[in-house]
Amino acid sequence: MSSPISRYNVIVVGGGHAGSEAAAAAARMGARTLLVSMNLNAIGQMSCNPAMGGVAKGQLVREIDALGGISGIVTDQTGVQFRMLNRSKGPAMWSPRAQSDRMLYAQKLREQLEAIPTLHFRQDNVTQILINDKKEAYGVLTQTGQELLANAVIVTSGTFLNGLIHIGEKNYGGGRSGERASKGITECLIEQGFEAGRLKTGTPPRVDGRSVNYDKLEEQFGDDDPSPFSFLTDKLPGKEEQLSCWIGYTDPDVHDMLRTGFDRSPMFNGAIKSTGPRYCPSIEDKINRFADRDRHQLFLEPEGWNTYEMYLNGFSTSLPEDVQYKALRSIAGFEEVIMIRPGYAIEYDYFPPHQIHRNMETKLVSNLFFAGQINGTTGYEEAACQGLMAGINAARKIKGEDEVVLSRAQAYIGVLIDDLVNKGTEEPYRMFTSRAEHRILLRQDNADLRLTQIGRDIGLATDERYNRYTKRRSDIDDLTKVFQDHSVRPEVYNALLEKLDTTPLKQPIKFPNLITRPQLNMWDMLEVDAELKEKVFAVSSSKTEIEQCEIQFKYAGYIQKEFEMAEEMSKKEDMRIPTYLQYDRIHSLSSEGRLKLEKVRPETIGQAGRISGVSASDLAVLMVYLKN
Repeated sequence: MSSPISRYNVIVVGGGHAGSEAAAAAARMGARTLLVSMNLNAIGQMSCNPAMGGVAKGQLVREIDALGGISGIVTDQTGVQFRMLNRSKGPAMWSPRAQSDRMLYAQKLREQLEAIPTLHFRQDNVTQILINDKKEAYGVLTQTGQELLANAVIVTSGTFLNGLIHIGEKNYGGGRSGERASKGITECLIEQGFEAGRLKTGTPPRVDGRSVNYDKLEEQFGDDDPSPFSFLTDKLPGKEEQLSCWIGYTDPDVHDMLRTGFDRSPMFNGAIKSTGPRYCPSIEDKINRFADRDRHQLFLEPEGWNTYEMYLNGFSTSLPEDVQYKALRSIAGFEEVIMIRPGYAIEYDYFPPHQIHRNMETKLVSNLFFAGQINGTTGYEEAACQGLMAGINAARKIKGEDEVVLSRAQAYIGVLIDDLVNKGTEEPYRMFTSRAEHRILLRQDNADLRLTQIGRDIGLATDERYNRYTKRRSDIDDLTKVFQDHSVRPEVYNALLEKLDTTPLKQPIKFPNLITRPQLNMWDMLEVDAELKEKVFAVSSSKTEIEQCEIQFKYAGYIQKEFEMAEEMSKKEDMRIPTYLQYDRIHSLSSEGRLKLEKVRPETIGQAGRISGVSASDLAVLMVYLKN
């Protein structure tokens, strides 16, 4: 073993979405940071679909941006299509999504990272985490025999830990197509007492877009007036400047063709023993589980501005390549399609997340942090937000500062990490709006109002970001006062009200009392009320700021109720549980409750109450025990 070649404050292992956010956060907060990747040309690679956001995932990206992360900025710089999903539902469900240029995303992300003076890079393969007798991580060992020392280590290994790729009956080691797997880290951590498991994920074939008959597909356009992910972005490409996606469908003939390969499918013949993502199943899993359905929707999505390679979303598969090809050519519009890359499944090691604290530091080894798929999650967005929090907390720990832990009422990021630590996961974890009990508070439109002050306080939000945030907050406050003070008169509004089939006014009322009617929206009211429009535009003509006021008025009752629930929950969060508590001495606990509490070792009463298997009576026993 050679002598150490250099020392850093933080070392980040892996250059995917978790690693990039972790390295950027730690370095920008003043830590001398090293990002180690097996292939520096693959930093920020979009291994699966080149897209960011989606239902609940879009909220995560906006929260990352509000705190001072980089994923939202890069997404806005590289998107080829932008859409706000769930517009027909309430604002708690609105979720931005962008189709990205795969190669441009990686390029722009690398540029963001290289612009940080205290961030350094090394192309190498980490084979061991260096851990001393006190169970403290102090660096890494690479395959070249180099010791790289640091005060904290963040592991963001993605699907690379002992990765195994499956295509039909063939399998080979790899972290993703074209890149080798990483070996050594799992074995090193198991020796330290960590529990490891195996998960799987998959990806669909890529096709030559020039060989597709688009006349048989349904065109899907981007939004006319798209919403950016980053609060620093002023303008995005309009509808005419964006690329289209396309919708197609499988049919019974396609399903029959796919079934011919089931006897050679690693998913059905036992070659794959690990669990895959239930909410993003392979095409063979879909036609097997939903045999009564005669078709499944597919999305043909562009990979970038300057490539004809297309991604067939909804057709993830690990079937033999010849079966994939024949099935593809059975789809309407794909009769002459050329396949560029076959789909495949990949199995990889992960470490069940009950082994980390909510600050992303491991419980067994101090100064060692896990983020991303190593914790059992799936998706770029889920990985990126974990990386951000790991980078923040690693940088703060080495400076002797308090950890930053977001609550379930503050952010979807808080929901995700709390779920992982308390509930664990035996399948790849994906974020959904239904996982958040306070989702009316955690909307994508108010991420900056919730989190930018935190980003500023920890030294991550730049002056530009903070100045924009304070101006926006001030504008919204001023607009709110304008609306609250304005009286709406029957002679101005009744024609509109009758047109919308809602009760006309008999006398003037205050604006907030009228806007709550579901038939009305802010823009219709501004169009008929010139006096109000003049007052409003004198403060701000920003669409997002005016919409923010509308949401606050329309959902005031729900928002207040959730604030009260969140405050009640925070009282339990303030009740700390000593780390040394021995649950086997609390005899009134149920057997299952005692086992789960010992396994997770929650930090607060609130956290304990969210552990699956810990009953209300267990919680009451624990609270009495702590008081005594």
